[in-house]
Amino acid sequence: MLQIDRIHQYYGGSHILRGVSLQARAGEITVVLGRNGVGKTTLLKALMGLVPVRSGQILLDGVAITQASPYERARAGIGYVPQGREIFARLTVHENLLMGQATKKAGTPLAPQLFELFPVLEQMLNRRGGDLSGGQQQQLAIARALASSPRLLVLDEPTEGIQPNIIKDIGRVLKKLAREGLDGQPMAVLLVEQYYDFAEELADQYLVMERGEVVASGPGAEMQARGIRQLVAI
Repeated sequence: MLQIDRIHQYYGGSHILRGVSLQARAGEITVVLGRNGVGKTTLLKALMGLVPVRSGQILLDGVAITQASPYERARAGIGYVPQGREIFARLTVHENLLMGQATKKAGTPLAPQLFELFPVLEQMLNRRGGDLSGGQQQQLAIARALASSPRLLVLDEPTEGIQPNIIKDIGRVLKKLAREGLDGQPMAVLLVEQYYDFAEELADQYLVMERGEVVASGPGAEMQARGIRQLVAI
C-alpha cells in the first residue's frame, strides 16, 4: 500500500529525517514510536506533502506521490488525523464531517459506518466542534479523516490528552478499520504514538526512531521480547 524509501528532510540547515524507510500494508497497523523531537511528526507531514523532502521517494500502490500536493494525496486515498486534532471549533460536527468529504463529489452523503464506529457523533451532529470534550473531538477528527473513504489512515498521537475509556474505543476502531475498512476491504493504518502500551497492543509492525533515523523495526508481537519499551522510555 504505502512505501517510503530513504527520504531525507531538512528545516533550514537542520537535517531532520535521515534516510527513513517504511512500509504500511493493507490489513495491518504500522506503529512509529520514539521520544519527543525525533522526527515522527515531520515524517507524517512529509508523507502528507505538508513539508518537502530533499531526496527519497514516497509510493502509494506503486505510484510515486513524492511531488504531489496535499490535496492530491488526499484524493489518492490518504486520510490524515493531525496531532492536536485541528477540528473546526466554530463548525458543527456535521459540517466538520462534510469538510472531510472535500475530495468527493458535492452532495455525497456521509457514510453511515462513521456513526456505527462513533455513535456519539450522531447524537451531537448539530453541536459545535469546540463544545465537544477532548475525547469526542478526537473521535470527530478520526471520523472526518474517514469521511473521504481513504485506503490509508494516518494518525499522529491520537491518544494525547484522551481519557482511558476513549483510548480503548479508538483502539477497537483502528483494529476494525485495518481488518475491514469502511467497505469490507482491509485498510492500511499508520500510527505515530508515544503511549507504549497502546502501541504494543495494536502494532502488527513497528518502527522506532531516534534523531531522524529508524533504529529498530519488526513484528509487533516481538516488541516486548526486544525491549522496545526501554528504547522509547523518557
